[in-house]
Amino acid sequence: MSANKYKRLLLKLSGEAFRGEKEFGIDTAVLSGIAKQIKNVVEKGIGIAIVVGGGNIWRGAEAEKNGMDRVTADYAGMLATVINALSLQDVLEREGVTTRTQTAISIQQVAEPYIRRRAIRHLEKGRAIIFAAGTGNPYMTTDTAAALRAIEIGADVLLMAKNNVDGVYSADPNKNHNAKKFDKLTHFEALNLRLEVMDTTALSLCMENNLPIIVFDVGAPRSIERAAMGESIGTLVNSE
Repeated sequence: MSANKYKRLLLKLSGEAFRGEKEFGIDTAVLSGIAKQIKNVVEKGIGIAIVVGGGNIWRGAEAEKNGMDRVTADYAGMLATVINALSLQDVLEREGVTTRTQTAISIQQVAEPYIRRRAIRHLEKGRAIIFAAGTGNPYMTTDTAAALRAIEIGADVLLMAKNNVDGVYSADPNKNHNAKKFDKLTHFEALNLRLEVMDTTALSLCMENNLPIIVFDVGAPRSIERAAMGESIGTLVNSE
C-alpha cells in the first residue's frame, strides 16, 4: 500500500500562475519550477491531472466589456488555455514526465479530444494529463472545468493554486490588511459567506460530490508537492 495520502489529484493552475511577475504571457522560469514540482509528485506514484486557465493571455470578461460577443470571447479564452497547456506539456516532457493534453474543443492536430476513459487510462499508466479549453462550453469558467474533471476522473482532492494568495480570506488580503485567513471551512460556509474560493457553480459541484479543496499560493516553496503529500498548507475546504 502507498503511504501517500492521495492516490489521484487534480491541480488547477490559473493563467496568472503562468505569467509570474510579468504583466502578461508566460514566464518560462516559473513554468519550469511548476513542472519540476509536478515531476516530483508523479515520481511519488500520485496520479496528477491539471486544468489550466488562460488569463495570462486573454481575459474574456474584459473583451465582453469592450463590446465583444460573450460566447466568442469565451471561445477565444478556451484557445488561450490550449496555448498554456501545450507550453506546460513541453516543459514537463523536457523534465522527463510523459504527458498528454486533452481538449474539450476539437483541435486534434495538437491535442487529443477529451475522453474520460482515455484520460483515466493515461493516469493509470503514470502519465500526467493536462485538460485544456475548460468544459468546452461558453459561460463556464475553468474553475468549473476543474471541479467537473476532478469528479469525472475520481480525484481524491482538488488543489487550487492561487497567485500571491496563500489561502481563503474573509476579504481580499491584498486590499484589506484586516482580512482573516481561514485554515479550514466547509463548502457550505464558503458558499454562504461568498468567499472567493472559486465560482459558485464549481464550489457547488464540489460540495455535492464531497470533493475536498486545498487553496494555496503556487509561489510558495514546494507548495504543489506539499499540498499533494497532504501537508497542512493554505486552506482546506471540505464537507466536515
